[in-house]
Amino acid sequence: MKLQLTSLFAALLLAGCASVGTVDPSQLPQAPAAYRTQAADGAPALTASWWQPFADPVLDDLVARAMNANTTVQSAANRLAQARAALGSAQAGRLPQVGVSAGAGRSSAPGQLVPQPATQYSAGLNLAYELDLGGRLLHERNAAALDVQAREQLLADARLLVQANVARGYLALRALDTERGLVRDTVAAYGETLSLTEKRARAGDVADLDLARVRAELAANEAEALALDRRRVELETALAVLVGEPASSFVLKPTAWTTALPAVPAGLPSELLQRRPDLAAARSQLQAAQARVGAAQAAWWPSLSLTAQGGGVSSELSNLLKSGASTWGVGLLGALPLFDGGRREAGVNAAKSQMDAEAIAFREQFLLALKDVEDQLGALSLLQAQDAASARAVSAAGQALKLSDTRYRNGLVSQLELLDARRSELANRRAALQVRSAQYQATVGLIRALGGGWPSPSV
Repeated sequence: MKLQLTSLFAALLLAGCASVGTVDPSQLPQAPAAYRTQAADGAPALTASWWQPFADPVLDDLVARAMNANTTVQSAANRLAQARAALGSAQAGRLPQVGVSAGAGRSSAPGQLVPQPATQYSAGLNLAYELDLGGRLLHERNAAALDVQAREQLLADARLLVQANVARGYLALRALDTERGLVRDTVAAYGETLSLTEKRARAGDVADLDLARVRAELAANEAEALALDRRRVELETALAVLVGEPASSFVLKPTAWTTALPAVPAGLPSELLQRRPDLAAARSQLQAAQARVGAAQAAWWPSLSLTAQGGGVSSELSNLLKSGASTWGVGLLGALPLFDGGRREAGVNAAKSQMDAEAIAFREQFLLALKDVEDQLGALSLLQAQDAASARAVSAAGQALKLSDTRYRNGLVSQLELLDARRSELANRRAALQVRSAQYQATVGLIRALGGGWPSPSV
């Protein structure tokens, strides 16, 4: 399997570029046959709008707003426009260059006893065309085209990154809203317990120490609720930046967390090379480096340029365009490098070193992509088991709290038992909520690691 993938990569890299140098096969990525952790079976394939299976209209709206106004996406689009302009310049270098010229000068003819200055007017049409004998211009054009392809893929990667960050930020905000609700419910419960304790203290049934304990627990939970409020402000303003809107006017009201949790198919490791835009961009950059090696090698070839011009020269401006004043000329200019002090050889070596560096970067990027997928798959597998354990803990803690509250109201247990039961119940509920939030974060992370719904690149 690894040998086949290496051969495939070599063929992909050499296609579209002339035979200008080879990449060390050990520097090319080699995909394993399968992931170490298996993903969910029977899940639907990812689409371009990968966030829609979460079935949350607010998330859909935030992603749409981010795609319209996010500055990271806009910067990537601007860099793509620059690459396309560079490609236009490289393509123009392979075409004939046509221009017009006009001039006027005053001089004297040689051999005259008394110099008689005369004015000469000229106008003409000029043509120049470089014959690309060694393919240098072609390689430069191919490199520029691959740069455009890489920028297109980097733009897709920027969009995917922003989409994932919006989804993660939004889901974290919804989880935090739910956690804030739990803490505020606990604050209300402590308030009721404090009222009951105060009544019993006035009746002399409990000591002042018990009253102080309840007040301390109530104040601690009120402080925790305020800390969660502060955290919510931070998440909300971070989302404002992602959607490209001022934080002062961006508001996302708390609502019930009803977002679905979709299952994500992982596919095969080799599919990452077609699904992840950053890997496709790294591959295009490697191909562009290969093309630049060809351009550097072609610098050893002789250059041959064809020139032609036609026009008129006359001492009278009115006669400039008449047939009697017409001139024309055709030329062929050639140049062959013989000695340049090693400049061309250094250029070839530099281009080859850059190609090797791009190959290493490509392989490193692929290894990191595999790590990302394995991390998220492993997290989802463990979080599923952790979620089941957390659910059992919440159920048991809730039952213990009910029993402790009933026994405390009947005077059968001390206040310490009730406070401990309430504290344990809140801690287990918050832990279960954090596990659920981690499942959503890992799901988005897995989609991001797999390349989202980005289509397979054309090579």
